[in-house]
Amino acid sequence: MLSGTVDIPQPLKTAIHNFRLSKHRDITRALVVKINRVQLVMEQEDLYDDITIEELANELPANQPRFVLLARPITHSDGRKSCPIALVNWVPSTSEIGMMTLHATALLRFQNAADAIRLIEFRDPDSLTSAEIDDALLSF
Repeated sequence: MLSGTVDIPQPLKTAIHNFRLSKHRDITRALVVKINRVQLVMEQEDLYDDITIEELANELPANQPRFVLLARPITHSDGRKSCPIALVNWVPSTSEIGMMTLHATALLRFQNAADAIRLIEFRDPDSLTSAEIDDALLSF
């Protein structure tokens, strides 16, 4: 039975902190986090530097949810450039219900730990595109 909260161990908190403070503002970066269902802890699965959104979509599992902390450079309509950090909540519709529930209960905890104001949810691998991400980031 899936009960209790999912812990965020100190090494993951350190990885999140380092990701947020990175000086690389001109490339797309992603920190992928999964939930260890047995130990009820979050674990860093991957760290990508200079990855396209389409490559990231191909790397994410088709049947398991993930939290993806994403830093992506964007250009605003007035010409300003920024590199916002967003939380991509990857929840494929083909995921097992129990894992989706566990993932949902841990979402707010991870969002707070990552200090991610922007939350973007994707359920379909075909919808995770550069255009969708950019539109979502520019709408905040």
